[in-house]
Amino acid sequence: PAPPPGCASVFAMTERTSFVGNLAASAFSASFAEVCTIPMDTAKVRLQLQGAASSAGGAAKPRYAGMVGTMVTVAKEEGVGALWKGITPGIHRQVLFGGLRIGLYEPIKTLYVGKDHVGEVPLHLKIAAGMTTGALGIAVASPTDLVKVRMQAEGKLPAGVAKRYPSALGAYGIIAKQEGILALWTGLTPNVARNAVINAAELASYDQVKSYLMANGMEDGIPTHLLSGLGAGFVACCVGSPVDVIKSRVMGDSTGKYAGFVDCVVKTVRAEGPLAFYKGFIPNFGRLGSWNVVMFLTLEQVKKAMRERDL
Repeated sequence: PAPPPGCASVFAMTERTSFVGNLAASAFSASFAEVCTIPMDTAKVRLQLQGAASSAGGAAKPRYAGMVGTMVTVAKEEGVGALWKGITPGIHRQVLFGGLRIGLYEPIKTLYVGKDHVGEVPLHLKIAAGMTTGALGIAVASPTDLVKVRMQAEGKLPAGVAKRYPSALGAYGIIAKQEGILALWTGLTPNVARNAVINAAELASYDQVKSYLMANGMEDGIPTHLLSGLGAGFVACCVGSPVDVIKSRVMGDSTGKYAGFVDCVVKTVRAEGPLAFYKGFIPNFGRLGSWNVVMFLTLEQVKKAMRERDL
């Protein structure tokens, strides 16, 4: 069913909203969601990398157990601030990736469907637009993702041992110097796969769920945005968890354990079985569900404020 007449998509640009303004609103909303939810992302990365380490090093007792347990352990051992490790490259990532993937979604969707199209856009074209903007955005922002994962993966260090990466900006230089400039795009294949899939799942499902809810009588308000954001997070998590696990392992690998995307898949299946691809599913859903709720609620309000102020 189509949404009620006069209902604008949150992704759409109006005649008064510039393309740059649309990108800025998307980047701000994505960055705000990142700040609010990165502790869960840190827990997710630690759990995923723990699985890789345990498969290589025997049956040692796991250091982390569950999302909440991991967050508590990190806070106790490293301080509460450690839960926000990687926030600086995380913001870098959202300004670039969040701005591009969300800001370009409506123009790309319009390109695929045709500017003269009337009515609801077919779901497969929403998915195609989401995959396109996700792949384009992360191709630009992949170095920020690499630095974020590397910083999140670094646990508590022994006394007297310096941090490998003293700062986010320093990390870019250290990785380029020690591993080569192209190393900043380590894990690009799984990262493009992950973000194309998850972006399509998030944006297309939000678009679809919101249209469905409004066509069935719900108003374009916070309850609709909340339910649509949760739906987007759940769909994205179910679809994207396998590539997310591989991405975290390839990007967190600075020792050369994995030769690439396919090698990581094969070694993971052999050592841990197929269910390893859903390690950290609960923290991943907690992260993606809450991230989508915060981001879409913020984006809806920012775009509403921009329309009211003719920005």
